[in-house]
Amino acid sequence: MEKKTILIVEDEQDLRDVLKTALVEVGFSVVAVTRGEEVLSTIQHERPDLIILDIVLPGVDGMTVLKKIRERGMRVPVIILTNLSSDENIMKGIIRDEPSYYLVKSDSPIGDIIEKVKISVGA
Repeated sequence: MEKKTILIVEDEQDLRDVLKTALVEVGFSVVAVTRGEEVLSTIQHERPDLIILDIVLPGVDGMTVLKKIRERGMRVPVIILTNLSSDENIMKGIIRDEPSYYLVKSDSPIGDIIEKVKISVGA
């Protein structure tokens, strides 16, 4: 079976490294970027099976990235992983753009995130 590819879009290096290590350990191929601007070119080359996307990023924010992904007709599952609480305005944008999950970093142990990834990609 071909490895599923996960794209991590996270500017916090420690979290990005921990997620990448954990996902590789359970058999995923992982690509990681730190800026929203990098996402669209990366998904053209890598064709990820799932994106873990932070909302607060330097430069282009995660909600703008998600909107651009959906405008291009890409239906890749997206897990929003952020420090922001589930504010109503954020939730309106998210529901419209159909992520798989909205997780608050401080409330989401790495093991839970990995399980949500597995569920989202059918692994």
